[in-house]
Amino acid sequence: MKHIKLILVIFALLSFAGCKDTFNLDINDNPNAVSPEQADVNFLFNSIQLDFELFVYQTWFTTSQMSRELAFTSSRTYEDAFQPTTFDALWRRAYAHILPDVKALVEKAAKDNLSVPLQVGASKIIESYVLTTLVDMFGDVPFSEIGQGTKVIAPKADDGKSVYAAAEKLLDEAIKDLTTGTPDPNVQDLYYGGDIGKWVALANALKIRIYNNTRLVDSDAGAKIKAIVDNGGLENFDDFAFKYGVNRTAPDARHRLYANSYESSDGDYQSNYFMWLMLYEKDSIEDPRLRFYFYRQDRDLTDEDPTIWECVLTETPFDPIPVGQFDHYLAVDPRLPFCIASKDGWFGRDHGNGEGIPPDGPIRTVYGVYPAGGAFDNNSAEETQQEGKFGAKGEGIEPILMASWLDFMRAEAALMAGSGEDAKALLMSGVSKSLKKVQDFSLGIMPQSELDYVVASKPKVVTAKEAFIDNLDVKDSIYMAKVSELYDNSSDKLDVIMKEYLIAVFGNGVEGYNLYRRTGKPNNMPPVIDPGIAKTTKFPRSFLYPSVYVNLNQNATQKADQSVPVFWDNNPDGLLR
Repeated sequence: MKHIKLILVIFALLSFAGCKDTFNLDINDNPNAVSPEQADVNFLFNSIQLDFELFVYQTWFTTSQMSRELAFTSSRTYEDAFQPTTFDALWRRAYAHILPDVKALVEKAAKDNLSVPLQVGASKIIESYVLTTLVDMFGDVPFSEIGQGTKVIAPKADDGKSVYAAAEKLLDEAIKDLTTGTPDPNVQDLYYGGDIGKWVALANALKIRIYNNTRLVDSDAGAKIKAIVDNGGLENFDDFAFKYGVNRTAPDARHRLYANSYESSDGDYQSNYFMWLMLYEKDSIEDPRLRFYFYRQDRDLTDEDPTIWECVLTETPFDPIPVGQFDHYLAVDPRLPFCIASKDGWFGRDHGNGEGIPPDGPIRTVYGVYPAGGAFDNNSAEETQQEGKFGAKGEGIEPILMASWLDFMRAEAALMAGSGEDAKALLMSGVSKSLKKVQDFSLGIMPQSELDYVVASKPKVVTAKEAFIDNLDVKDSIYMAKVSELYDNSSDKLDVIMKEYLIAVFGNGVEGYNLYRRTGKPNNMPPVIDPGIAKTTKFPRSFLYPSVYVNLNQNATQKADQSVPVFWDNNPDGLLR
């Protein structure tokens, strides 16, 4: 184990030194992390699981802005939105924590001839996900030369295709590992509670994710997906998500997006487009998930002081837009929202609104009960900055790969990759699973007071439960009927699938970012709001390499700009806006 320790320490110092607070742990980090020489397999596995949750979360802010799940407010241009330092923590989480720990765990299990199939197999699955995500975000990344200590102090970047291939191989190895040997009854499995069958199914599901991502550059992708489905590889698949708790301090076990809006800060700006997509886009049929995803702090925006607005083209959302200044939005979809999603309280920002921050914290729409563990929108319109005492107190989930998403992937592959499945049936199954997951999970953690809240008192008392929950089945049926109608009548059926897929992945920016780059859908994704900037700014088809990589590795070269596509994105220039 001394050799392993040397590898870890040297790699961390040579690759990630130079940042004073490199090892300042996030509030949810494990304060009892152990060094390699004293760590047994279970300690390492616990560390890998916790670091993985943080890695997935750290992808959210940047990728969600590109997928329009979250408002793009980092800048008015894509070029100035994210700096190399933006991604330092994510890079360190992968290369100084997760990947070395997986290597140490696998080597220790082999050296000591331990029967720990779950720890080894699950760790390889996590490693596979991390590797594909690094490729999805940055393109070519180091892999084959990492973790070799003084032998290779400046690991080169491997091409993304080979890293993807290595990630697929890890999933095959994981399936073999999981089905060989006797599981350790003492293992602490934070994702599937020790269920080997679910981990095996997850490995197969992640292989489908790989094949679907690469279908543009792999003509056999559809056949590979079909083989997994036909062989029953998905029979035990269950939602892959991290579950948070309600503890506020020592440690803070809550969803970070809850702390974002329910402590004392104003929180992120929600995406006007995304809220409008759920509120009005389908002939004003409200998406049954809307009130679970978002919570309004104000139900009437028409009487607000003008000083709170930061609209790009007008002083307030209700002023006439200058003639010709909105044409680039109208060309995409004349229904797209401007400045606010709706005057009745759905208040966020438009894509590319990087203006200053006015005193609008008390009226911003914030994260709801799903997935952040916040509040259900029951029309109460309370201010959420209540020092963690409001809503479900952060008991949310980190969605990583949900069952509904897998149906959307398979629907896409059926339509575009010849997998032989029924695209519409999978679309409808995905919508149904998403509705049920969001509603069942949310109702399981919501405070009773949110259901008992009195929505109306005349002509009779009506509670939030009676107004919004008791008729969910009807709302679900209406919504699904509309999706079915749109699919049947659309000349662009992929657009219908991707729109539902995007809505379902809320809480996971990477999936939305990937589906948009892969397909260019939904068709009505808004461009940046400033008409002049929209003509010249280039959508990030990958992000700049982190500074801790390019500044400390002599073999690293920063890419020219963010328009460089990842290997599986062979779409033409100009597809993305």
